[in-house]
Amino acid sequence: MSSDALPPCGLYRTVLPIGTLEAGRLVYFHNHGDPGPGVYFPERWSHNRAHFSPKGMTMPEGFNVKALRSLPAEGFYRVARSFVCCEKKCVKFEPEQFLQLGYNGAGKPLLFVPEHAGGAITVPERGTPIDDAALPNLVPLQVFEGKEQQHDLSMPRGIIVH
Repeated sequence: MSSDALPPCGLYRTVLPIGTLEAGRLVYFHNHGDPGPGVYFPERWSHNRAHFSPKGMTMPEGFNVKALRSLPAEGFYRVARSFVCCEKKCVKFEPEQFLQLGYNGAGKPLLFVPEHAGGAITVPERGTPIDDAALPNLVPLQVFEGKEQQHDLSMPRGIIVH
């Protein structure tokens, strides 16, 4: 399999079966590696982001690149144009709204609406499923990603706690 015929590394939804793998799965595709190009599956979610297994499945002979649909990266976005979640029109998203994009195990996009309270921004664990057609209305934001904070309760020298 020529590396020229492979898609770039990133998030995808399977839209056709790939060997024994069914359509409708969220995967991370690596177009390089040992023993070769393959897909990796989410093993857990944390803060509405998928964490992928280090072990995956290599692409079978005759792999059809059309079996993968590219997905926008998980992360924070703003709304460029208003849109509704789906045909039911349960939720409307307005321009300049701040959102987090994530996915479920089937690769269905989910939007999480951050909230500001007590001087902090929090993001709920439950999101709203949206149709793929709404994705072009989102513009990625660049948000600095620091390391997870350790909650160290030790006190600096010289401070006495009663």
